[in-house]
Amino acid sequence: MPIRRLSLSSSEVQELIPITELVQAAVTECGLQDGLCTVFCVHTTAGITLNSPLDPATAADLRDELNRIVPTRTDFHHVFDTPTDASAHVKSALVGHSMTLPVIQGKLALGSSQGIFFWEFDGPRSRQVTVQLLAEA
Repeated sequence: MPIRRLSLSSSEVQELIPITELVQAAVTECGLQDGLCTVFCVHTTAGITLNSPLDPATAADLRDELNRIVPTRTDFHHVFDTPTDASAHVKSALVGHSMTLPVIQGKLALGSSQGIFFWEFDGPRSRQVTVQLLAEA
């Protein structure tokens, strides 16, 4: 199955960008009926997460709590670029860079209140997400 690369642009320093429809479109375009879909973030200052898209306040709660756990500060051991760069590396390590989802009858097997999100931690930037599909043998 072909690999798809999704191009995204964040507009804020930290932002949850819904990508469920883009990933589903990749599944549909490839014609995958049953198998697995892996979504992979190719950046060390961003991540991939699964959460509810139903209430916009959910994204604010997730952002606020992760910022409470890993605040932007200037005393990190590495400050390669900016203070947000260092905290972004820690946040992406906690959130993760990929997920694998089942595909059943051509659809991502998500729950009714689940959506896939790209999580920007050091934006705004242009970003890439890789979608790899594996058909059932």
